[in-house]
Amino acid sequence: MPSSVIIVGGGLAGLFTALKLAPRPVTILAAAPLGAGASSAWAQGGIAAAIAEGDTAEQHTHDTVIAGAGLVDEAIALGMAREAGDRVRDLLSYGVPFDRDLEGRLIQSREAAHSTHRIVRVKGDRAGAAIMAALIEAVRKTPSITVHEHIHGESLIVKDGRISGVIARDEDNHRIEYQASEVVLATGGIGHLYAVTTNPVESSGIGLAMAAKAGAVIADAEFVQFHPTAIAIGRDPAPLATEALRGEGATLINKAGKRFMTTLHKDAELAPRDLVARGVFSELLSGRGAYLDCREAIGARFAELFPTVYATCQSAGIDPATTPIPVAPAEHYHMGGVMTDAEGRTSLQGLWAVGEVASTGVHGANRLASNSLLEAVVFAARVAHALPAHLEAVAPPVSRDDEMSSDIDEDQLGILRETMNDHVGVIRNKIGLETALWTLADLAVHAEAASLKSMAEAALFITVAAHQREESRGGHYRDDFPKSDQAWAHRSRLTYQDMQVYVQKIIGAHR
Repeated sequence: MPSSVIIVGGGLAGLFTALKLAPRPVTILAAAPLGAGASSAWAQGGIAAAIAEGDTAEQHTHDTVIAGAGLVDEAIALGMAREAGDRVRDLLSYGVPFDRDLEGRLIQSREAAHSTHRIVRVKGDRAGAAIMAALIEAVRKTPSITVHEHIHGESLIVKDGRISGVIARDEDNHRIEYQASEVVLATGGIGHLYAVTTNPVESSGIGLAMAAKAGAVIADAEFVQFHPTAIAIGRDPAPLATEALRGEGATLINKAGKRFMTTLHKDAELAPRDLVARGVFSELLSGRGAYLDCREAIGARFAELFPTVYATCQSAGIDPATTPIPVAPAEHYHMGGVMTDAEGRTSLQGLWAVGEVASTGVHGANRLASNSLLEAVVFAARVAHALPAHLEAVAPPVSRDDEMSSDIDEDQLGILRETMNDHVGVIRNKIGLETALWTLADLAVHAEAASLKSMAEAALFITVAAHQREESRGGHYRDDFPKSDQAWAHRSRLTYQDMQVYVQKIIGAHR
């Protein structure tokens, strides 16, 4: 039987997979124009790679394991770290202008929880945008890659226990079917499920819901990373003050000008993200406020070293060289997702997942800074290598009858996002999680738009997993179970049926 491949998603993971498949034919379905809806393009820090003299893949893995709070698959993480150099060289070959010193060597910076300088950057804070620009240009020049933009994946077609295609909507909201024997999900994360996020609207968890409803296993859904320093200027998505600022010596202070992280962790502002996020959240909750103070560490060099952050602050009337930046935690990255093996295969035949939508085991309970872009390119290359050697082009799509509305009720969407922010956010507990379960289950039943239903179901996976895990670990913190419990030192796994049964059990217990 001939094989054909569709990649759902036009971010870093999807584009890199397509390029690595060349000259084999592949079709990309992108919800927005290439790059526009990709959280990868917004990544400021860079790519973690142990390529400097004295650094090793083993040390990179050690840092990854420590940050992951006991749940990292060490063998998978070591494999990723060992492939980092090759993937950075791939990106250089596609034209990514990584920062170099006067002798032409790659410049590497340090970020939180890394034991040394190993972050490859572009102009301080423009790595994501530069990488995406280079890959988009390479994709446009590759004849074997067909790109369909403004196509929103809605569901997967399963026949005889394996994938046979994708149901999607075009820019006129017509429902269409693409047939393919292999589907690679590269749909990104779940950020837009939260009222405060650093991610674009396309990061809405729909890929997770698509895979789950088709029969794939979801792993580690409870582990959500909140970036501690989103710039709090009332924008959605919230702009990001990159962690590299703290790597350069910026400090976190409250309204009184007092540093608060020094009493919470030995590494202070460079502590793991979950600890810094809770520190910032607690200052805000107490009314003391939270600010990133770059005046002494960066000062007049700000515009040159961090032009993206500088421009954002300037647009809000803030000069970060002379004034502390108001910050707040924002949903930033999902460690959980569709469970895969070391080559990106999911538990459903013919379905692959790569990038933030996947759960490979390399992040555990808390992602190490700048491992996300690395994971995307490493596993994209692996998926491309593991897909069939002989592929045919995907046939043109055919129209399908509409079953649900395509128009999202903005009031329902607002309820969903506020519910996740309030009850499944930085700090969680049983009462809040059960409140969320009730609200989200009701939304899943009454949503008229298929996309909103999928968002509610993705949110339910996160909430159910968080309710089940009666401990605190990494990005999952419960104030009713504030300590880690060795009995929970394992990854979580849920199917769609598991999630539904659990929700009904909790709802039934309170009737």
